[in-house]
Amino acid sequence: MKTSLKLLAALLLLSNFCFGQDISKKIDSIIKDSYKKNPEVGISVGFIKNNEEHFTAYGNLSAENQVEINKKSIFEIASITKILTSNLIAQAVIDNKIKTDDYIDRFLPKAYVLHENLKNKIKISDLASHQSGLPDIDFAKLIALNPQQPVSSVTEETLTSLINNCTELTDYGKYRYSTIGYTLLGQILEGLYNKSYDEIIRNKIIQPLKMKNTLTKEFDVKNRTVGHSPNGDIQEFFNWNVTAPAGLIKSNAADMVTYLKAVLNKETAVGKAAIITEKIFYKDQKREMGLGTNIVTDDKNTIYMKTGDSMGQSSIICYNRAKNWGIIILLNQRNSKMRQNLLNEIYDTVFK
Repeated sequence: MKTSLKLLAALLLLSNFCFGQDISKKIDSIIKDSYKKNPEVGISVGFIKNNEEHFTAYGNLSAENQVEINKKSIFEIASITKILTSNLIAQAVIDNKIKTDDYIDRFLPKAYVLHENLKNKIKISDLASHQSGLPDIDFAKLIALNPQQPVSSVTEETLTSLINNCTELTDYGKYRYSTIGYTLLGQILEGLYNKSYDEIIRNKIIQPLKMKNTLTKEFDVKNRTVGHSPNGDIQEFFNWNVTAPAGLIKSNAADMVTYLKAVLNKETAVGKAAIITEKIFYKDQKREMGLGTNIVTDDKNTIYMKTGDSMGQSSIICYNRAKNWGIIILLNQRNSKMRQNLLNEIYDTVFK
């Protein structure tokens, strides 16, 4: 009997291994084919299925640096940073420092003075699900001023003036993507923990998960990719500033798979927090939103995802908790169409 059980266990292990290898080959084939059609765009992909990691990558760090991209190559994850920030907010909820339905008023830095029309109106969850109605920074204007570092001119004083001069909320309760919302969430976290956002994300995500290649203020490393605009021009990585909680983390496929593993594990602090972020906080005919994450549901699956775009890179993270898989796609060009096409093909071919 014991021999039979051992044989069954061995067969199951072999079956899972072969299944994982099959998935890996299929995804690698999709990425390889895309790279052949777009040889100017470097790609790094990491995915996890039933706790088994797989990676594939194509292209070079840059035209000048012929070192091949791999799972440890550094990219801007851009607005994927927002799901890290929302996870930190959810961890603060677990730490009993805040509630998702708390009004933001008493948690903002003292420099903010909300107009009477805004008091006891905006909730933490409103900021995190992009329905606060607050004004946002004008990216088009910022890009025109400094196309390489558009957020460099955004300061704490800029934000304070923007919020304090707001007398009415525009479309409160309706979805309107917001950089300001996540910048404020970062400042709220700093008040809750009496530490900088940099310290908080290191203490509660980067260090516990040993994500050694997930970078904040300092990112001048040898394995950094070079970003490119849609027309191929070189784009700098964004420098760290007050808008960091909305989109300034740098990372790689290996570390983001580590993060996905923690998210899919309900026993980790990150996993417990992720479950809070997956609750529906906003819904209309076009979308459902958790805290920082888009929720996509069909008749068989519920997918949680977040995209990221800097001036020179595009990325997407996606996972299915019920079926225990997740994927990160990183491109060294701003190319949202290519990124989405890759995810769609992988999902339809492998995970659906």
